[in-house]
Order: sequence, then structure tokens, then C-alpha cells
Amino acid sequence: MAQATQLELARLFADPALSGTTPRSLSMAPDGSRVTYLKGKAEDADRLDLWEYHIKDAAHRLLVDADGLVSGAEVLSDEEKARRERMRLFASGIISYSWSKNSDALLFPLNGDLYYYQLSTAKAKKLTDTDEFETDASISPTGKKVAFIRQQNLYILDIATGKETQLTHDGGGVIKNGMAEFVAQEEMDRMTGYWWSPDDSKIAFTRIDESAVAEVVRNEIYADEIKLFNQRYPYTGTANVSIKLGVIDLNTAKTTWISHGENDDIYLPRVKWTDSSRYLSYQWQNRQQQQLELRLVDLANNNQQQTLVTEHSDTWLNLHHDLYFLNKNSGFIWASERDGFKHLYHYDFSGKLIRQLTQGDWVVDEVAAIDEAKGLLYFSGRKDTPLERHLYQVSLKSADIKRLTEANYDHAVVMPKQANSFIDSYSNVTTPNKVALRALDGKVLTWLEQNKLNAQHPLTPYHSDLVAPKFGTLKAEDGQILHYRLFAPKQFKKGKQYPVIVSVYGGPHAQRVTNSWSARDLYLHYLVQQGYLVFQLDNRGSYNRGKAFEDPIYKNLATVEIADQIRGVEYLRTLPYVDTKRIGIYGHSYGGYMAIMAMFKAGDYFAAGVSGAPVTDWALYDTHYTERYLGHPEQNAQGYKQSAVFPYADGLKGGLLIYHGMADDNVLFTHSTKLYKQLQDKGLSFEMMNYPGSKHSMFGQPVQTHLHQTITEFFNKHFMQ
Repeated sequence: MAQATQLELARLFADPALSGTTPRSLSMAPDGSRVTYLKGKAEDADRLDLWEYHIKDAAHRLLVDADGLVSGAEVLSDEEKARRERMRLFASGIISYSWSKNSDALLFPLNGDLYYYQLSTAKAKKLTDTDEFETDASISPTGKKVAFIRQQNLYILDIATGKETQLTHDGGGVIKNGMAEFVAQEEMDRMTGYWWSPDDSKIAFTRIDESAVAEVVRNEIYADEIKLFNQRYPYTGTANVSIKLGVIDLNTAKTTWISHGENDDIYLPRVKWTDSSRYLSYQWQNRQQQQLELRLVDLANNNQQQTLVTEHSDTWLNLHHDLYFLNKNSGFIWASERDGFKHLYHYDFSGKLIRQLTQGDWVVDEVAAIDEAKGLLYFSGRKDTPLERHLYQVSLKSADIKRLTEANYDHAVVMPKQANSFIDSYSNVTTPNKVALRALDGKVLTWLEQNKLNAQHPLTPYHSDLVAPKFGTLKAEDGQILHYRLFAPKQFKKGKQYPVIVSVYGGPHAQRVTNSWSARDLYLHYLVQQGYLVFQLDNRGSYNRGKAFEDPIYKNLATVEIADQIRGVEYLRTLPYVDTKRIGIYGHSYGGYMAIMAMFKAGDYFAAGVSGAPVTDWALYDTHYTERYLGHPEQNAQGYKQSAVFPYADGLKGGLLIYHGMADDNVLFTHSTKLYKQLQDKGLSFEMMNYPGSKHSMFGQPVQTHLHQTITEFFNKHFMQ
């Protein structure tokens, strides 16, 4: 057997990707005839084209070559650049698409214009050709029209005639129609501000007024220039946008405004039609995020409103997308954490609970599909283990649950509306992602990407030298179970004690300890090959474990999280092969915040730390995220003070490296410069590495290679000399 090749740092981020080829944006045509996906070019993995797998023909085909429509550098508006940053889309070419409901066409944006691809002609028709930028486009349910945003107004276009109709006219400046506000995009997972009715007769939309939101001058520092942006940014404790919900009747061009009450300091995180254009639902959330109401509007009865469901929490309520209205207004499916775990509930159309469909000390991820004729619902969840997602089937009548996917893998599933098959993207810690089209009994109907580790696979030379981490559990101070995983060499050298790097995120809505493949874990394998152990622990406050596991962080961040990470280090200290004086910590974003707090508050446990793009002062972060966990600063001033890093700086004992993207528009560069100044004023030694032009995700091979080289050299200096 050939000797395995050790990983090289530059190779981790170069093309072709070591994880192999994985289709992006997998979707199934509504009629189930084909699977579509985005695929990078052989010469540029981040330049995406639109492909299909035709099920009857058993053939993959290139549908649209992005370079055949637009060659050269793409030009995007600042709004679209920011929107893509919110969506974590870092590719070019065809980066998104949508199907028509009758499965005969697809719509996609490219270079600021819209294209409509018809399967019958196998050609992409350019729908718009303007100097302005068209964004957030969607095909109407009947497939006859397209809606989009241009210059902060909502438009529709007739596909057959090309005729455009402008639906709103006051957009511009602080007024945005049909667009999601910053916190909706960044924190609520709502990327749009308009919704077609089922019969094309109406469009519901939001109108936001940003005039009350503080205008700040934000700078982005590039290698050869500094760009200044006047931005409306809702710092925690300050005013949010004023939001209105309207419904445009496309036959009369009349707009009806839906009242959401006298209190305007609220959020509208979700809007959804029932299967009838008569009824529109929206979710109303109070500023404290402790009350959520599902409201139904009867547009044919003087816009009379009914509250179908009300949710309460003494801490906060997590948002979800799991609202599904059943046919003929016969009821709906709703997700709730009211019993401590996210589960599914079946209601009738009046808001009366019929039954709880799932229950137990585990969480549902999301609904995949509903087969109403058979009375079956399909969902992804973690009933068997919190470390793996699986597809399950539950009866609407009896609530009997059956797992449909193979154990010892993590499964991300896409199902067609017919719920007669599913796309299964699955992996585990030693198996890169594979994609299969499966029957409901699990049988592989066809491989969409088998990703075999054969002689041609880029990972093959390195794979046999990778090690599966050891999984285990510890107990937190309150008795709750903490999951960890430890990356270590296959064979320990007798008598040798190894340095350990704790790789941390630790924040809400994230989970690092899973039985799944992640390209970012290749750096952890690289560190093991350099002589380190790598430890990961999901502390309290992290996700997919239920609200009792999340809630201890409420109103006081980086307290129980740090206590749990210390518990992990205490465990490491019991291992004979761990050098207890050489334990470091590394994280990015909330993980960067955790790394600083660990170095400041737990210096006896961590000898060196690397903090990436850290939040240092929660007063500098936005309303919806920050107030969810810390409350309003006027009601929890002490919690904000104790959750910032500055009160603990004198506790720094070991080495500290801070890095930040100088064009970060999420965790602003100010977070780091404010800390730099404090550490300098106190005469405390630290290192910094700043990246001109980089945003929060630090995208790009040169930046990633240099960054990880810097991190490695920092730990080597402290632990390997």
C-alpha cells in the first residue's frame, strides 16, 4: 500500500477541493422529472453553471453555461453584494435559481439582469436589460409572471410579452418596498420582502422606513483605498425600521395595508399565504422576542384577523420556517419548543390543536414534505442521536415515527412535493459528502455524486492518514450532558505529551460536534499531523439540544460557555498524553469572542489563544441578535458590561493573536480596534493580523492560506519551541 501523503497548508484551500465535487443548490422539479443543481467549472470551482440530472434518461446535462451569457467580471450593486454576504454566497456565475410551478422553466439572476430558461427551447431568454440592478426575482405560481426588486421598488414582468409594471413608487432613500431589512436578512433568515398569492392575483409585501435607524459612517479598508458607507445600522437598544405589511391587488393596482397593532416596535419575521388567495398569514414577534403570534388575515372579510397560535418564553423564542397549511384550509402544521424541544404540532384551521406529532428529549430540524393523501409527514431530526440528522416519517393520525435514512451518517435531505423519493446528501467524519436520489425505502435510484475515493479523487493521497475523532460526553455544572470530540494521532508516541488546541465556536444556533464531514475540519487534521491534539466541545448555549441547554446564557454571555470549556480542559488534564501547560484555544466570530474571554477569564487553563473577527462589545452589535440573548441594554446594563471583553483584560497571561477582516460589515472592524487600544493602553502584549478588503467570512484562497499559516506559526511559536 502506498505511503499516505501529509496535508499541506496551501493545498487545503486550493482547487480542486479536497472534499471532492459536491453539487450545490440541489432542487427537484415540481413534477419530479429531474434534479437540478449548480456545479463549478473544472478550471474555476467558484464559477457556477446550471445542470440537470434527467431521471428518465439517467443523464446529467449542462443546461446553462454562465460564460455563454456573461463573460468577464460581474458587476453587482452594493445592495446585492450585501445581500450575498448575508446569504454567505461567495461564488460567481449562476449563484441561485428557482423553478416554475409547472416544471417547464427556471429563473436565475446573472450580472444584475434576469434570465428565463425554458426546457422546451433549451435557451435562456434575457428578461431584463437595464443599467439598474434587478434582484430577488421569483416566478409567479401560474408561471406567467416574474416579480423582482429594482431601485427599492417592486415590479412584475409578463413573461410572454415582456411588459413591465411598477407596483410601488415611493421606494428610494430610507424607503424600501418588497425588501428584507438588515436584521431580517442577517438574523431572521428572511431574505425577501414580498410573497405571491397562490393564483397570481395578489402580492403581499413589506414597506420599511429606515428613517428612525441611526445612520453611521462605516469604513471598509482595502489595500489601496478606504471606502466610506453611510449605513443605517440598528445597534442594540436603538430604533429598528418601521415596517408595514401590504397586499397589492394586481387587477386593480390597489394596495391594502394590514394592521399589526398600535405598537410599531415589533418584528414581522414570516409571511405566508394559505392555499387560498383569500387568507394571508404573518408572524408577529415583540421586540423582546418572548412572544410570537401566528395571525391569519381574511382578505375577503374586511381584513379581519385571527390569532391562530401564541408562543411565550421567559427567555427567547427561536424562529423557524415550519408552518405548512394543508389543502382546502383543512389545517396546518406548526413547530414549537413549548415542551423544551422543537417538535411538530397539527392544528385545525381555527387554531385548535389536533395532536402533537413528535415528542421526546430530541429536536426536529425541519419539515421535508407532507403527503396529505396518505396522511404522512416527512421531517429531518435528531431522534436517534444529536450528532446526526436523519429523515423520518410520521403519521398525521397516530404519530408513529419511522427513520428512513442509514445510521452512522449525517443526512441533509431534499424532497419533492409528491414525497415519493428524496435527494440524500450524506457524510460522516471520515466520508466526504455523497449525493444520491433514493426511494422511500432507502434504495439508491441513481447517484448524483458518488464522490468515490478512487485514484482520481483529490483526497485519496491524504485520506488514509486522516483520523476519525473520538466522541464522548461530559457533565456540565448543572448536570446537562456536553458532547465533545477529540482529534488525535492514530498511535501515541510512548511517554510523549502533546499540546492541545481547543477549536471553539460556542455561540447560539451552532453545533460543531457532529458525525459529519466538513471541509474546515481538514485544518484540524493538518494540526494533528503537525503534532497537536484538537478538542471540540459544544457548550451550553449551542444548538440542537433543546431550550434547557440553550437558556443558561440568557442575559449573561460567556459565563456558562467558558465554564463548560473549562470543564473540557479539566477532562483533557486527566489524559496522560496531554501536556497540561500547552493548551490553546482558537475560534472565529462568536468563537473569536470565546477565545478572548477564555484568555482573559481562564488564563490558568489556556496558555495561548487565537481570536478571529471577535465581538468585543455587544453594544456594537445589532438589535435582533443581541437583545434576543442579552435583553434591552436599558434593562440589562450590567449584563452588557459583564458580557463585553474589556472588564477582564487584566487577566491576560498567555499569548494572544487577534485577526480581523478590515471590510467586515457584520462584526465591524471597530470591535477589534477598540480592543487593540485597550490592550495597548494597559501595556499588555498581543499580536494582530488584519486583512484589507476581507469581510466576515474571510473568503478566498490567498487569504485563507495566509490566515491559517499565521495561526499555525503562532501556536508553533508558543507550543513547539
